[in-house]
Amino acid sequence: MTAANYPIADWDDAYANSAHIPDGAAYPARWRERAGAFRDALSVAGRAKIDLAYGSAPRNKLDLFYPDGRCKGLVAFVHGGFWKAFDKSTWSHLAAGPLNAGYVVAIPSYSLCPDVRISDITKEIAAAIAYAATQVQGEIALCGHSAGGHLVTRMICRSSPLGGETASRIARVLSVSGLHDLRPLMATEMNDILRIDWDEAMLESPALLAPLPHQRVTCWVGADERPEFIRQNRILGEMWSGFDARMTIIEEPDRHHFNVIDGLTAPDHPLTRALLSVGA
Repeated sequence: MTAANYPIADWDDAYANSAHIPDGAAYPARWRERAGAFRDALSVAGRAKIDLAYGSAPRNKLDLFYPDGRCKGLVAFVHGGFWKAFDKSTWSHLAAGPLNAGYVVAIPSYSLCPDVRISDITKEIAAAIAYAATQVQGEIALCGHSAGGHLVTRMICRSSPLGGETASRIARVLSVSGLHDLRPLMATEMNDILRIDWDEAMLESPALLAPLPHQRVTCWVGADERPEFIRQNRILGEMWSGFDARMTIIEEPDRHHFNVIDGLTAPDHPLTRALLSVGA
């Protein structure tokens, strides 16, 4: 990130990813293909439960993937898409790393803007995690990418809608390229869909809120991402370091917004190890 990028004159470009990634438009189709093959294989093996309802809305469904052997706990992965795109079916393959390390992995869909507000999505993700927690014993680790990074860090704020019993089981949180301050997004054209106003930005931005005590959070971003995502990654680590939280900030070399999540497919990748605190 260079100082020449600030102040920002074009906020839409500041948060545009595909246009700045070689062959960026082809990534979603690749993700869907890999996710479908992974989901089919786990279903045939009897290690998947698909479309479990955690709420009453049409998109309130999650998939659970089970390890082959003893379960160590639960990992919940929350997808991105600026709160307005994608669903759980695009990301199933990202369960591979935690799954092979012995964790059950939950991947929820959620309602999208403009049908709901971001504050409504926050409540839905809390309901999804609470439901998954009833299905799996042991510790919970949360992981989210982009808008999903916002949603998982929002779960461990003092104003979290997540119930205390479930929140007490959360051992670690990994925010990958997370959006932790919603205020800049109010200046983008996509806010016609997101409808973030000042009040919601103040109430739903983890960087502007206090974390619950004793949190362990890793903020991870690709070093080749847009400068705004690198800044968004840093600010949560810096803001929450003043509270009772153990914060780690990682900028992974040679990674952009679309391939920075690939490490989750391998149990020994540093990204997966950070999520599961292997070697810590």
